[in-house]
Formats: sequence, C-alpha cells, structure tokens
Amino acid sequence: MGFDFLTRREIVSPTFMEVYMLVRELMTPKPIVIAPEMPVPDALSMMRERKIHQLPVIDNKGKLVGIVTEQDLLHASASSVTTLSVWEIPTLLAKITVEMVMVKGVVTVNVDTPVEEAARVMADKGIGCLPVMGNGQMVGLVTKSDLFLAFMELLGGRRPGIRVWAQTPDAKGTVAKITSAIAAVSGNIMGLGFNEIRDAKGSRWEITLKVQEVPKEKLIEALKPVVIEIKDIRES
Repeated sequence: MGFDFLTRREIVSPTFMEVYMLVRELMTPKPIVIAPEMPVPDALSMMRERKIHQLPVIDNKGKLVGIVTEQDLLHASASSVTTLSVWEIPTLLAKITVEMVMVKGVVTVNVDTPVEEAARVMADKGIGCLPVMGNGQMVGLVTKSDLFLAFMELLGGRRPGIRVWAQTPDAKGTVAKITSAIAAVSGNIMGLGFNEIRDAKGSRWEITLKVQEVPKEKLIEALKPVVIEIKDIRES
C-alpha cells in the first residue's frame, strides 16, 4: 500500500476578511497515513521523523479504520515490555501492530463543517484531531494546532496594531456602533473576536479588536461612548 507523505502546506497569513471559516480551508490535505499492520516501533519512528503526533489508519481499500496518537504508541510500548529482558523487547514490539492499539470508531467531520463546530467537537470529545471526510473518503486532517492558528488569525495575531479588549452591552446594534466609531477616526480593523458573559450582573459581551492606522489615544476617545469599559489597550 502506498502512502502520501505530503507535509503541511505553507500557510500564508490571510487578511481580516479571509479568516478560515470552513474546515476545508484549514485542514492539512492528504495527510500522512499508515496501514493497520504497521508495527508500533515503525509508526513511532514515522511520527518522530515527520514531527507529528497522530496518524490516521487506512486499510488496503482506502477506508479510514482508526486513528493512533503518539501517546497510544508509547503506552503500548511501555506496557508490553515491563517484564521482559533487554533481548526480548525488540522481538515483542515488532509483533505489536497499530491495529492492536489504535482508536476505532473515529469521530470525523465533513469538508464543509464550520471551524467553530470542529472546535466544539474536539472540546466536547476531548480529542486533538479530526479526520476530514469528503465523498466517503478521508481527504484531510484538522488538529488543535490548526484551530489555534485560525484563532490567532481571527484576532489579528500576525499583524501590528492597537489591541483593544473592551466590555460591551448585550444589545442590538452594538457592533455597528463600534465599527462606525473606528471608521470615523479612519481606523482599519484587522482582527475581531467576541466572548459572551452571563453572571449575576446579567448578560454582556467582551470584544477584542486589532486596529491599525489610528493613534492609541484617538482610538480610546472614539470607543469610550460605545462600550461599557475598555479593559485593556496596547500596541502589539
């Protein structure tokens, strides 16, 4: 069975309007895969050589049958050799295959799954990656690292500017007021994110912005009338 050893594609920092929204835009296409019969030591060597931490398992019909992580392989290796002599270890490990330690019944997502839905699935299931399916076949892999990248881009992590963290009312039109206030002072929004807060004080929002082309003090004055509180503002 032949395998595609395509490494992660080079990722170019997108503009504010090009932030990844669907899994197909974020995933690693044609990820490295292994066969169920591969010995555990070989799978570990492949992970270390390629600097990856999980491998989808594909059978000889091209079907996704499992997934194995570096932790799975290390645990299998350690638990299998604890009572063996140093001469017996290589022989036994060579007999332990990926199929014996892999996770079956793999949780997957579709190529058109929104990025935030993939993040929710990972968080709810406590898993670090999701094979991506298209037309009944695995076409990619999305990991927590990919989601961290999307989060960073969403907040303008690669772009210099003024970073604002503010608390806003939970009211219709709030975002329009904020963006209009920034536009009025010729500011350019390069990153934007929200977080809802619900507690004894009621419902409200926290907004994080990355803004360019406007001085810090001018931006503060523009935002004060349209937010509850500016909690932090800094150049970054």
